[in-house]
Amino acid sequence: MNKYFSIESLTICFKKQEEKLSELIELLMSYRLIDARVFELPKIEKGEEHEQITEIMVNPLQGNEALNVGLHFYQKLFIHHNNPNVSSKAASRLPGALCFAVNHPQYKEAMAIINEVNQLKIELENIVTKESGISKEQRFEFVHDHLRGLITLNAYRTITPLLNPDSINFGWANKNIINKVTKQQILERLEKSYNAGRAVPPYSSDQWAALVALEITDIKKLPDDVVLKIKRPVKVQPIARVWYSEIQKQVQYACPVPVIVFYTEESEIKPKLGNLSNYNANAIKHKYKPKAQSLELVIPRLHLYKEI
Repeated sequence: MNKYFSIESLTICFKKQEEKLSELIELLMSYRLIDARVFELPKIEKGEEHEQITEIMVNPLQGNEALNVGLHFYQKLFIHHNNPNVSSKAASRLPGALCFAVNHPQYKEAMAIINEVNQLKIELENIVTKESGISKEQRFEFVHDHLRGLITLNAYRTITPLLNPDSINFGWANKNIINKVTKQQILERLEKSYNAGRAVPPYSSDQWAALVALEITDIKKLPDDVVLKIKRPVKVQPIARVWYSEIQKQVQYACPVPVIVFYTEESEIKPKLGNLSNYNANAIKHKYKPKAQSLELVIPRLHLYKEI
């Protein structure tokens, strides 16, 4: 698909997502709420996006207030939905759970809409990142030319539905994302960036080309069998730990938006929702921390390391 077909697909897909989200929220508002908890997190102000987070103070909400805040959050897809001083670059999150009592037809209807919403979110991301054929550097411009002010991360986030869990507890996950890459993959990535001929602030196009050319030279000097890893630090994430006693299993989910929990008529389970504690990086205790492989930084801006 070329760029011009992608523009039409982008706008149609997003419009459908908005419509389906409205339909879902209207439907959930008609269901019987049995419990709801969400945890408001501090807003990150403009200019503070890259500061290290060592502490997060949580504001818990419960009942109908939590329901209203939670349902509204699913539709916060544009910059103008935020306060003007709030950063649009930093991800906004609202962990929590909204629990409803449903019969089987109600559950099936809700699941059909949630699946449609999630499919549209996946499709939207695919249009932007793959079908459009544009480079990573051009994606922001491509999206904002046609959906001005869209916060793409919010538009891509899928909604997690749960059925009859015994309990849901909340916590924090704080770790790096590590991906193994080959020398050839990195060279292809760097050469694509070099050939794009773009200026990447604060560099001019010539300065950027010179920087990337130097990085290409450094990678070419490495042996062909070098073990390379991209070790990207991830900011602390809220998670939900969900327990199912029938199968004696705990499932962990990322929880940037509230999970939607359904309890069917025959279920005798009453929802047990835990709280999300304030985050304090200095108070974290690791039960077991395996010894990390020794790594040497090769290209700082790519978080690229080599094993030594």
